[in-house]
Amino acid sequence: MELKVIDDTLAVAAQMQPEELAALAGEGFVAVICNRPDGEEPGQPMLDDMRAAAQAAGLAFHHIPVSGGLFPPASVAAFGAIRRGTQGKVLAYCRTGTRAATLDALANVHGLSVPERLNRAAAAGYDLSALADRMNSAA
Repeated sequence: MELKVIDDTLAVAAQMQPEELAALAGEGFVAVICNRPDGEEPGQPMLDDMRAAAQAAGLAFHHIPVSGGLFPPASVAAFGAIRRGTQGKVLAYCRTGTRAATLDALANVHGLSVPERLNRAAAAGYDLSALADRMNSAA
């Protein structure tokens, strides 16, 4: 499991396996957000299995599925609400981590400028520059 740190309260990752979730609690995480639709691709762990493994590890589990490069305002708002309402570290995952990093940049829970959000994502390995106009219009 490779975690990419966005800030001191959020890391993102590619698809994880249920048995990997227990280690997150030991690393100080308190919540997991899945940004994949269930059954998005063959071999993907089922959402119910991920939820059960997270809960068995003492982690809150949230599901905000997004796909097709679309980030509806309701999904961005839900991601932001979880981030603001969680006391502790959150791990968000999708197929590669890009959707999770994008949702964080769009939700902008820390009130950062567009360049700051783009730089944080880039430092974690994600180029979100194509979203700069959307981030500017939401500012």
